[in-house]
Amino acid sequence: MADAIFVSWLANGCFRPLKIVCFRKPKTPGSKAPSFGGGWGRLFFQPLPYMAAQTPAKGKLLIAEPFMGDPNFERSVVLLCEHNEQGSFGLVLNQTSELTLKDVVDGDVYADVPLGVGGPVEQNTLHFIHRLGGMIEESTRIAEGLYWSGDFDQVKSLLNLGKIMPTDIRFFAGYSGWGSRQLAAELAQNAWIVSQADPDFIFNTPPDQFWRGILRRMEGKYRALANYPTDPRLN
Repeated sequence: MADAIFVSWLANGCFRPLKIVCFRKPKTPGSKAPSFGGGWGRLFFQPLPYMAAQTPAKGKLLIAEPFMGDPNFERSVVLLCEHNEQGSFGLVLNQTSELTLKDVVDGDVYADVPLGVGGPVEQNTLHFIHRLGGMIEESTRIAEGLYWSGDFDQVKSLLNLGKIMPTDIRFFAGYSGWGSRQLAAELAQNAWIVSQADPDFIFNTPPDQFWRGILRRMEGKYRALANYPTDPRLN
């Protein structure tokens, strides 16, 4: 089951309803969620020979290959919060916005916490990850030292009391979703690299250094991708 709290979201110069979804159990994306990232005929790169098929799982990272043709995921790193036979749910870790949490939440939030863009799906919903463990009730553990969602009212209270540091929690508007077998098809097209998640890296790395930084932490054949230019014509 999921709890929903409606607050405000600034879009196109006006405020719209923003639904904060606090999951009591991991949520499987419903069939109504729009699919995206498919239609790989738009890609103009040749599959890289060393990007072999890999196994995605909850708590792993999806790293976009250098010349993905989908602007929603250009040089993105996605944390998978759920992955099963029905589909996958994740949050883009390195897309920023000009807003902070207090810009979109009704009621006082004193901490200056950045708001990222978790993906192109349902951008009127708010999601968060943290490394606070059982300190946040109803959290879902997705990897060692890494948790998703929880009691949002409790989070607001602890932020205001200074008991949660902004470096221990990250908030996102929207999410990234894949239908059944869709992500597997994209992996077969060599669109993503799968990697383990490191909570310290996730919470301590500036978003503009994220994509290159995570590749540089990997083995040589992947590390070389970090140096690819944004424009493939410059390669």
